Amino acid sequence: MKVILIKQAVQNDKMKLLLWVYLLLSALNLQAQDREVALPNQKQLDYQQAELGVVFHYDLHVFDTTKYSQGVNRLTPVVDYNIFNPTQLDVEQWVITAKQAGVKFAILTATHETGFALFQSDFNPYSLKALKWEEGKGDLVRDFVDACRKHGLKPGIYLGIRWNSFFGVHDFVVDGTGEMQKRRQKYYNKMVEGMLTEICTNYGPLFMLWFDGGAGNPKNGTPDVLPIVQKYQPNALFYHNDQLAEMRWAGSESGTVGYPNWSTFPFNFTGSGESAPPMIAKDNFALLKHGDMMGKYWVPTMADSPLRGYNGRHEWFWEPNDEQHIFPLKNLIDMYYKSVGRNSTLILGLTPDNRGLMPNSDVVRLKEFGDEIKKRFESPIASTSGKVPVLELKLKKKQLLNQIVLQENIKKGHSVKKFHIEINENKQWKTVHAGTSIGHKYIHLFEKPLESNKIRVVVDESFNEPDFKLFSAYYIKK
Repeated sequence: MKVILIKQAVQNDKMKLLLWVYLLLSALNLQAQDREVALPNQKQLDYQQAELGVVFHYDLHVFDTTKYSQGVNRLTPVVDYNIFNPTQLDVEQWVITAKQAGVKFAILTATHETGFALFQSDFNPYSLKALKWEEGKGDLVRDFVDACRKHGLKPGIYLGIRWNSFFGVHDFVVDGTGEMQKRRQKYYNKMVEGMLTEICTNYGPLFMLWFDGGAGNPKNGTPDVLPIVQKYQPNALFYHNDQLAEMRWAGSESGTVGYPNWSTFPFNFTGSGESAPPMIAKDNFALLKHGDMMGKYWVPTMADSPLRGYNGRHEWFWEPNDEQHIFPLKNLIDMYYKSVGRNSTLILGLTPDNRGLMPNSDVVRLKEFGDEIKKRFESPIASTSGKVPVLELKLKKKQLLNQIVLQENIKKGHSVKKFHIEINENKQWKTVHAGTSIGHKYIHLFEKPLESNKIRVVVDESFNEPDFKLFSAYYIKK
C-alpha cells in the first residue's frame, strides 16, 4: 500500500484535519490501492487529447433520389453505381469546414454498407475504378488524406465490412449455401484483407482505422484485419473487432456519454454492437456508457452523433431539403459538455452533398460551434496544477465564476475516485459541487454564478497520488 506524502505546508488546523482525514480514507481503501493500474498507450493519449473529431459519410446513397434507410440499404444493391458524379468535388473544403469547428482529426468512410470503395482498389472491382466519373481514376481517400495533412488534421479511415449489399454480405456472412457460399466467403475475406492492406500501405500514417459494427473474429470465419493494421499502421488507433478495441462506443449515437465515465474497462474488446457479449450489452449497454472504475484495461469512450440529427431525424448521409434537421448551436454545446466534459471524445458525423461540397448551412453551424467553444474555454479567470489532494485556486479578487475545468494527468491512469469543489465564502469553505470520475477532462457549468476569491478541489478518495494537470475557473456570459 502506497502512502501519499503531503508536501504542501499546512497553515491552519482545519486544513490539517482535512488532510489527515484524506490520509485515513486512503489508508483504508486497500482494494483501490492494490488494483492493477490501467494506463493508456500513446495512441489512446493522442485520441483523448484531441477531444473533437469528425467522420465524413459519403457513398452512392448521396446521389440517388430515395430516402436513406439503413435496413433497406444493407440488403439492396444500388442499381447504377454511375450515379456517383460529384460535379464540384472539393475535399479540401470539407476539411476546412471541419477545422473551423475546432476538430483535431477527421475520418472518411472509404467503404460503407453498399460495399462501394471510394479509392483505387486492385482487390475490389466495385470501386472508383469502375466509374465513368474521372475516367475511373478518382481517389477520394487520396484527396482526403492530402487535404487533412495540408490543413493540420490527422486523417483516419473507416471501413465498413460487416455488411455489403453488392456482394450479399450480412453480419460478415456471404449469402448462399454449400460449396459456392464457402468459396465466395473465402473470396470476400481475401478481398477485405487486400483492401485494408491497400489503405494501410498507400496513404501514409493514419490516426485511426475504424471498422464500423466491428470486424468480427477470424476464428468465426471473418476477415483477419488486426494483424494487417498492427503490421502496417502500428500507430493507428484500432477500432475494433472481437479481439481488440482501443476505444469504445458509448452506447448511443446521441453525442453524449453517461456520468461517471471511466476510461477503464474490464475487457480489452467490446464486441460488435448488438452482438456484444452479454455482460457488455446488458442494461442497455450500461458498461459501455460508464466504464468500470476497477477495470484493468484502458478503453476510452467515443461519443458520436450526426450533425443532421435534430428533431426526430438521424441522418448520416446527405438528403436534399434536410437543413431543418441540423442541430441548433445550443444542442451542440450541450453535447460538448456531456462528452468532452465527461472524459470522452466527441465525433460529429458530417455528410457532403451530391455536388461534392459541404452544404452552406452545415458550414455555418460548424463555424458557430467552433467559435462558441473558443469563447467559452480560451480565457479562464485563473488556472493552476499540482500533485496534491487539496488544490486551491486563488483569484486576483472576489469575482463571479460559473464554470470549472479539471484535468488529470492520464498518463498515470485515473487517480481520483471521488472529489468535491469548495468556494471560500465569508472566510468559510462551502461545498458547491461533487463528482467522481475526472480523467482527461471534466467540465462543470454551475446553474447560477458563484462569487469568491478562492475555489478549491478536494479529493475525498483516490487510487494513488492525485495529479492534476489543470484546474481552471471561468465566468461564461450567457
